[in-house]
Amino acid sequence: MGDRLKDKVVFLTGAGSIGPGWGNGKAAAVAFAREGAKVFALDLKSEAVEETAQIIRDEGGIVETAVCDVSKAADVEAAVKKAMEKFSRIDVLHNNVGIIDPGGPEDLTEQQWDRLMDINVKSIYLTCRNILPIMERQGGGSIINISSIASTHSLGYSCISYSASKGAVNAFSRDIALNYGRKGIRCNSILPGLMNTPLIHMGNVTDVYGSTEEMVRQRDALVPLGHMGDAWDVAWASVFLASDEAKFITGIELVVDGGITLKVK
Repeated sequence: MGDRLKDKVVFLTGAGSIGPGWGNGKAAAVAFAREGAKVFALDLKSEAVEETAQIIRDEGGIVETAVCDVSKAADVEAAVKKAMEKFSRIDVLHNNVGIIDPGGPEDLTEQQWDRLMDINVKSIYLTCRNILPIMERQGGGSIINISSIASTHSLGYSCISYSASKGAVNAFSRDIALNYGRKGIRCNSILPGLMNTPLIHMGNVTDVYGSTEEMVRQRDALVPLGHMGDAWDVAWASVFLASDEAKFITGIELVVDGGITLKVK
């Protein structure tokens, strides 16, 4: 166990993995705990968040959980209230929840568009609306929003709602950084590139490539380092931005992509 985040309380959404293996939120929750943080972990699925929590407990970490639909105001308010009852403060807000629907405007229903925007963007508004006042009273805090290189570059296929939502995350993060900096609150976004996590093995992503094997082959070949990243690459970037090592860093878009944006225009 490290101590880079000793005694800090992390409020983390999307802490369960969507499938077998390590998703971004699951890895981040464990990484935060390994660096001494007390983690308040949320997920829509109780089994998923409890699996993450059990890993933390087995390693001697401190974690509390809640089942929460972060696109619903009442759910988020209740989760923040529970976190404060358990830990009395929130030092780090890590917004990790996100979904993807491939396709252009003509491919997506209005319901698909609204659902994705609610999950990818509205959730961040709701957590910040509830947690910013807490951080203000405490005299500071760190907010980390998971975006994507899809906000600035093409992924090689159309995913217009996802790209638009992640562009909104970047703009939202910059605005928070600018307007809350004098209150001691930092806000940064992380832009993962092509990552080999359970999310990309869902049918609506693999269908674009024809098979899982072909998807992995093509995506690995695009990356200058020769392979996709994984959830731990994003997790350790998150630990850095949450820590006092990053105390003079705010408003950035930290690209974690193995160099792919150097060649994809």
